[in-house]
Order: sequence, then C-alpha cells, then structure tokens
Amino acid sequence: QVQLVESGGGLVQAGASLRLSCAASGRTFSRFAMGWFRQAPGLEREFVAAISWSGISTSYVDSVKGRCTISRDNAKNTVYLQMNSLKAEDTAVYYCAARGMPHYAIDADEYDYWGQGTQVTVSS
Repeated sequence: QVQLVESGGGLVQAGASLRLSCAASGRTFSRFAMGWFRQAPGLEREFVAAISWSGISTSYVDSVKGRCTISRDNAKNTVYLQMNSLKAEDTAVYYCAARGMPHYAIDADEYDYWGQGTQVTVSS
C-alpha cells in the first residue's frame, strides 16, 4: 500500500504561481512512477504531468507545457508540481497518483494509488 497526501492548493489570481506537493508513505517511493491529474467540475479527470521513478523522464499535457514543472525528491518521498502563470482554466482538484512501474503513464487507469486531492482555484 502507498498513501498519498497532496498539499499546496489554494485560491490565487491569474498569473500567480503555486507549488503542489504530494507526500508518499508506505512502500518504497523510489520504485513508483508518479503522475498529477486534475478534475474540473463536470469534466473528466485529465492528465497533467508525470515523472519516472528516476526523475529523468517527464511528460506534460500541452496546455501546461512551459508553465508547469514536475519534480521529485526520493529522499523526502515527495513529488512536486510547480505551476506558474496560472490561468482560470487551471481551476480543478489536483490529484497525485503512483504507478508501480519505472515509467510513467498518461492513462489514469494505469495508476495504482491515488491521493484525496487538493483544490486549486484561479480567479481571473
């Protein structure tokens, strides 16, 4: 089992920055690829970013490329999502997820564990 707890969400104005954190406990964090997903009201859960267990490989949805950076600190069992130049359309609940494989996936169904989510609201 892996427990994931997200933090760092909040209400910000457009153009601001936020750093989301996801703290993991349980099994060896460094053996999990990690992903961030988001879900806005009335919409399906959407892939945002992902990182391999080594941290070498990353992937982003086109809408956040150049504005967001995913990173991980295996010594701290934490994955981060730095979000800059936030837009109103970034408003959603953000979830982190863990996949028990070396490489990440874009499909949410490929992930084994999920956090409870953290709300990000961007006012325009």
